[in-house]
Amino acid sequence: MQRFALSRILRGVILASAAALALSACSGRTRPTDVAAPDVPSTFDVVLKADKDGQYDMDGATLSEEDVKGNLRFRRDTNNPAKTVLLKRAEKQKVSDRHVAGLARIGFELKVRTFLQEKEGEEITEVRTQAAAQ
Repeated sequence: MQRFALSRILRGVILASAAALALSACSGRTRPTDVAAPDVPSTFDVVLKADKDGQYDMDGATLSEEDVKGNLRFRRDTNNPAKTVLLKRAEKQKVSDRHVAGLARIGFELKVRTFLQEKEGEEITEVRTQAAAQ
């Protein structure tokens, strides 16, 4: 009888430990590609704002990810290359995972440093891809 109760207690402890381990593994940041940037520049070459449907607002114009890449390529071709890009929250639109993924692709493909500020007045983080971080 005691052996049966002991095995139930042991099984309960093992299940509780497994549940605690699973919950602790899930408690990480929602955007693992964000890295605190100790050397954030004081000014940025290009400032984008999040717009609807994963698009970006650049100086009042709504641009897709490809349009932003085209603009940055044009700047590079006209000897005015952008080295830093900042993505900020717009007045009515929050920064979504789609915006961050597009920004990471832009940074990776065009070899520019990309930064993210999710809320006005908050910390600016650098967005890095796995290949860039290695």
